[in-house]
Amino acid sequence: MQLPFTKMHGLGNDFMVIDLISHPAELSSRQIRALADRHCGIGFDQLLLIEPPTQPDVDFNYRIFNGDGNEVEHCGNGARCFARFVLDAGLTSHRRIRVQTLRGVIVLSVDDKGEVTVDMGQPDFTPASLPFVADQAPSYQRTLEVNGVRHDVQFFAVSVGNPHAVLVVDDVERAAVREIGAALGAHPDFPRGVNVGFMQIIDRGHIRLRVFERGAGETQACGTGACAAVVCGRAAGLLDAEVEAQLTGGRLTLHWDGPGEPIIMRGPATRVFDGSVELEQFS
Repeated sequence: MQLPFTKMHGLGNDFMVIDLISHPAELSSRQIRALADRHCGIGFDQLLLIEPPTQPDVDFNYRIFNGDGNEVEHCGNGARCFARFVLDAGLTSHRRIRVQTLRGVIVLSVDDKGEVTVDMGQPDFTPASLPFVADQAPSYQRTLEVNGVRHDVQFFAVSVGNPHAVLVVDDVERAAVREIGAALGAHPDFPRGVNVGFMQIIDRGHIRLRVFERGAGETQACGTGACAAVVCGRAAGLLDAEVEAQLTGGRLTLHWDGPGEPIIMRGPATRVFDGSVELEQFS
């Protein structure tokens, strides 16, 4: 079976996008892992699947799989690419699109310049929302063993539709992103794993950020990670309502007015190329 796909990226966080409305198919976890391989497959951080809506008040159903084949709740950069794809493919003429995800409905808006604004919903700081085995607190500390060395790590924890731990660091370039990200991401107190962000605060309106994503490793950009970093920094009194986040792949603009309000994210989405794969070759 020849299955068409589109390769896209949001600030270097890259995706394979498949329209299952026009081309119905079923993909196994094994096939997803094979397709994600950057040497023998297409290569991507996440797979985005576009499906027909399953409820009357939304335009599409949107599913996200990490390169390890596991389905995840949310992806901000992927959401922006999703919006650009359905418009470019003629699947909708709406510039305001309601989409059902594993974590609920999100709203995407595309402007005349092609930038996409995403209403990411409200953050949830309760440990059970991640889930995270801990008492309610503004920040947490855990001891990690990395290459035989013990590290006492302090971090914030929040769900922005998927789970995040955020560390404030002096210099993101010197931070042990892979080592600490992998160790904290697999800590038993996060039974479903956690994405780990490393945030350097430049000033109250600017941060630098690197994110180690569960199931993908460090990516060029993480939209939900940027949201998590900003709301944690804002909740700690370190940031203003509007913040520009500099990620490895580029810049995102985030806005959060505080508790009870949604996080608003704005940034680009880029189409790279179209292709097709013989799905049976990846079984």
